[in-house]
Amino acid sequence: MATEGGKRTAKRAMVGRLSWGLADQAASSMTNFAVGLYVARSLGLAAFGVFSLAWLTYGVVLNVSRGLATDPLVVRFSGVPTASWRSAAARSSGAALGIGTALGAACLLVGLGLGGRVGPAFVCLGVVLPALLLQDAWRFAFFAAGAGQKAFANDLVWGVALVPAMVVAARVGSVAAFVLAWGASATVAAVYGCLQSGIRPRMTGARGWLREQRDLGYRYLVENVSLSGASQLRAYGLGAIVGVGAVGAVRGAELLLGPFLALLMGLSLVTVAEAARVLRQAPHQLTRFCLHLGGGQAVAALLWGTALLLMPDRVGEFVLGGVWSSASELIVPATLGVAGAGLGSGAAAGLRALAAARRSLRSQLFASACYVIGGLGGAAVAGTVGSAWGVAAATSISSAVWWLQLRSALRERHHNPIPEVRTP
Repeated sequence: MATEGGKRTAKRAMVGRLSWGLADQAASSMTNFAVGLYVARSLGLAAFGVFSLAWLTYGVVLNVSRGLATDPLVVRFSGVPTASWRSAAARSSGAALGIGTALGAACLLVGLGLGGRVGPAFVCLGVVLPALLLQDAWRFAFFAAGAGQKAFANDLVWGVALVPAMVVAARVGSVAAFVLAWGASATVAAVYGCLQSGIRPRMTGARGWLREQRDLGYRYLVENVSLSGASQLRAYGLGAIVGVGAVGAVRGAELLLGPFLALLMGLSLVTVAEAARVLRQAPHQLTRFCLHLGGGQAVAALLWGTALLLMPDRVGEFVLGGVWSSASELIVPATLGVAGAGLGSGAAAGLRALAAARRSLRSQLFASACYVIGGLGGAAVAGTVGSAWGVAAATSISSAVWWLQLRSALRERHHNPIPEVRTP
């Protein structure tokens, strides 16, 4: 009876952590959704395309930071003693802040060189990148500690601070103003994260952190950058082949599927930490956990896409304004693409928990190559719609590869049961 009671307690604890993770992702996705909608309605299709390029660039930089600074934190410091977590969180957040400062400076210089309509947006992005990355680092740290409620509170603070910032940006009426407003509100949340944790980011410990975690960090860096870099290449290529308005149309379709895309982007906040706990406590349950995770996300994405197809045009026009007519044509392929990515993400979480960085990297490089080839090949053949269908096909193929790699990793672990996940 004690064993059964312990299992029920463990399941309740897992459900609680996952619930806070879902709540946090809901807050994060609503924030991103609101920003995208507000900008789309305020600036129109072409300017929204420029904003989308800055947003996608942020995604690349964010994944650099996650790969080097915070993904290793989640894999190796989930469920460890508090003293170990605090030391790791201080160095990890310091690494994220240092990465944001360095890449923000590079982004600022690129923006000054570009000029025109795109340049000012990239200059402003460079200014706010350190705060954006630090805020994201706190979220990872809180989930590694099993304190998802703090990550949720931090995202709520960001959302509240965003409201007056967006109002001011709308009065200015430029892409640069919206980028600054977005980053300024993230700064408020980043500072609040320091107060929540009682930890000051240690930039002086960043080099030591990168050195200690290099066996995972550099592989995760390549993996993460290949993911976001593929999106960036597709966006730039789509803009060159079809036009910048096509980038805005794709971003509009992504906004319609925003809750699930945000969940996928922030997947490692919750599921990798939880999969690592499952691996430590009940390794035989890892496959089932990953199947439930991936299958649940795929089904939810399909249900949401079906609801979007039933939405009247007048509602879509109210939500996206002039972007709706172009974005609505992409709902079906975009939904299938998100469903495929959701299914594969379950296997990806399992590979991360196993610290099978080589297999994870191999899968992600394959997926990124398929994404670019499908997205740009489809654009060359059939424009914006063709690009969306190419991406849908690519994500389905990639999902199968992720699951094959997870199966192989589990077989290796069975034959060589030495734990791959280290806890200092």
